[in-house]
Amino acid sequence: PSWGAPVPPAPEPPRRRAGGLVAAVLVAALVAGGVGGGIGYWAATQRDDDPTASTTVSSGDSPASFKRDPGTVAAVAAKALPSVVTIQAKSGGAEGEGGTGTGFVYDKEGHIVTNNHVVASAADGGTLSVTFSNGKTYDAEVVGRAEGYDVAVIKLKNAPSNLTPLPLGDSDRVAVGDSTIAIGAPFGLSNTVTTGIISAKNRPVASGDGSSGKNSYMSALQTDASINPGNSGGPLLDASGAVIGINSAIQSAGSGYGQSQAGSIGLGFAIPVNQAKNVAEQLIKTGKPVYPVIGATVNMQEKGEGATIAAQGSGGTPSVTPNGPAAKAGLKAGDVITAFDDHPIDSGPTLISEIWTHKPGDTVKITYERGGKTATATVTLGERTGDS
Repeated sequence: PSWGAPVPPAPEPPRRRAGGLVAAVLVAALVAGGVGGGIGYWAATQRDDDPTASTTVSSGDSPASFKRDPGTVAAVAAKALPSVVTIQAKSGGAEGEGGTGTGFVYDKEGHIVTNNHVVASAADGGTLSVTFSNGKTYDAEVVGRAEGYDVAVIKLKNAPSNLTPLPLGDSDRVAVGDSTIAIGAPFGLSNTVTTGIISAKNRPVASGDGSSGKNSYMSALQTDASINPGNSGGPLLDASGAVIGINSAIQSAGSGYGQSQAGSIGLGFAIPVNQAKNVAEQLIKTGKPVYPVIGATVNMQEKGEGATIAAQGSGGTPSVTPNGPAAKAGLKAGDVITAFDDHPIDSGPTLISEIWTHKPGDTVKITYERGGKTATATVTLGERTGDS
């Protein structure tokens, strides 16, 4: 299906990026040369018309000092950049494959928050290095990963003592139209800053890492700030410089949600920081993610009519876990869940995205249809530890 289908992230070849950068510089040089030629021709024609005309252009006096007011993009970027890092991940295999992503300083102990798909290739016997905006590079190791949330925490080895964590905002209070600033390393171009707005909230997004066959789900913040491969794991900031999300996926022309080598078309998606913070704290504490669950298997393919509880679970197990949260609430196989805490549900991925914005133990209202009749149930979410 075109909606919610996992889109394999094409590997980002770091060696090619150097060539891309050179090409970009060459194009800029050609453009500058063309402008220079045009100015030279204009000056020459002026001299022919008026032999006494001067080709010297005088400018007004520059101010003795120039200060950028707090809150400007330049001021926010200048303050945030020292706390944003470029991550190089390399697998432990013979080929040494890997890629480039972004992360940000979470605490003074050296923890860095990023996406799981940024560091997954280095998780088993690979290597990680982290480079700051000042050019200093440190080795790092994985503390914990959450595939389902697409969040990971790594830690610097021999972390410097002057780390400055980025302040965390409140993603629940974000409004459509709020200004956004994204910082990352698109196509390996570290310390790149782009701007935009919050285009939408609670956007259900499913994406895959292309190797494990497992998906990540988020009720995302959508932004039109330019986000490209390599921005993954970087911070999405508000106008005050606080982190409101983790840039994680893009919509590319002709493909579904996910990571690909195609560039930005103005549809970027970020994990809300309130969710990312809960996951990061759990990973730092135990090294394993904890997921809230309703204890029911839903159809992940159909879209438009809600999330249908399947006839059977994985391997022929019951689709509704005996004595689980859904069973206690009276839900049965065949029920179609149409709303979760008053948020409309049109598919299985949308339901999971909404469930994972909560914590185990939260009480939620579920609206469902059975036999053509609508009913509601109150469900206390259970929990699952680790990625299955």
